[in-house]
Amino acid sequence: MRHVDLDPLGERLPIKIDSTSNGEFVPREISETSAAGNTLAKRQVGINAKRVGLKRRQFLISAMGAATTLLAHNEAQARAGQTGGFFDIPDVAALDPDAALETLGKKEFIFDVQGHFVNPTGKWLKKIPAGARPLAGMPKSQCELADEPGNRSYLECLSGDQFVKDIFLDSDTDLMVLSFVPSTADAEPLTIEEASAVRETVARMEGHRMFLHGRVNPNQPGDLELMDDLAANWNISAWKCYTQYGPQGRGFWLDDDIGIAYIEKARALGIKNICVHKGLSFGPQSFKHSRCDDIGRVARRFPDVNFLVYHAGYDVVEVERSFQEGQGKNGIDSLIQTLVDNDVPPNSNVYAELGSTWRFLMQRPVEAAHALGKLFKYVGQDNVLWGTDSIWYGSPQDQIQAFRSFQISNEMQDKFG
Repeated sequence: MRHVDLDPLGERLPIKIDSTSNGEFVPREISETSAAGNTLAKRQVGINAKRVGLKRRQFLISAMGAATTLLAHNEAQARAGQTGGFFDIPDVAALDPDAALETLGKKEFIFDVQGHFVNPTGKWLKKIPAGARPLAGMPKSQCELADEPGNRSYLECLSGDQFVKDIFLDSDTDLMVLSFVPSTADAEPLTIEEASAVRETVARMEGHRMFLHGRVNPNQPGDLELMDDLAANWNISAWKCYTQYGPQGRGFWLDDDIGIAYIEKARALGIKNICVHKGLSFGPQSFKHSRCDDIGRVARRFPDVNFLVYHAGYDVVEVERSFQEGQGKNGIDSLIQTLVDNDVPPNSNVYAELGSTWRFLMQRPVEAAHALGKLFKYVGQDNVLWGTDSIWYGSPQDQIQAFRSFQISNEMQDKFG
């Protein structure tokens, strides 16, 4: 294998504040303030590396490099008058490795409820046109393996081996739930058999574990019937569905005939955790089914079932502000509105997951403060779940370090409760 240096000048910052996408939405352009923060961080990294006697690349991969990056973004946001959300890091952490690790180092059990990878040579590739390049837009697809010969060599960047490396070796993650992308049963980019094999590999690693979803799109012929095999033979922990996905692009609601049959089947099989993709709509045709209107209704009707709302219903076209009752039509507010309308209290049977939501909001700290604050308030502090949507973004370590240090300002806490 040829070694390809993807960062010859040492310009890649350890905390990726950018506008990249998981492929399910068109990225919003990075804000001027965040762009200024990246510029400031690149300059400050060079200065601090010299002050502590390290080469630039060595400094970038240290906790001091991460601290320097986050402090630069604090400064850029403060200059713009944006102080409602910030990264709580002492200035000394930019130059003192012990202080940096005290703030950004591992200190808690990390359970990530949304991870992905694909089989780069699987049968699913025979179902798509020869010249197509599926998943080529994922940030992780640009790893050094993508430079190998072949039109689809980049898919090796999204393989199970890379998943294990990025999640369990290059981040502080202890336990990961492996999820699945929407597909038909005969064209899965990752089959349950392939997923289970990687789970066994992870089980042999000290201190690490992996749980599996069962992929079910109940509006597709045959998927409800497949639930029996998934429950009986593959030790799955939850079901994963996409309400905005289906034949001819037609979605479904969890409380229509299709959705109710799905929930009832999950209950009958004794696996009563339903993970439902909401927000990040796939386009105009599926937009309405990406809203969370149905969540509160089924949560009230089935109090013995847990509903895990992936991406917390987030919609990148919305600007996150405080929740105003009666105006929550889209995005996170649609999740909160359905809970309010159906008297579903915080910390009950609805959970909000942060995969790709936090990754995007890292560049907009005030919006992040609004989003997280209202989720804690209305969904419940115990029911906001950590997720990163990785391997799509590579190692989730930068998301972990940024979240570890993130704070909602006292002023915002007081103003919005």
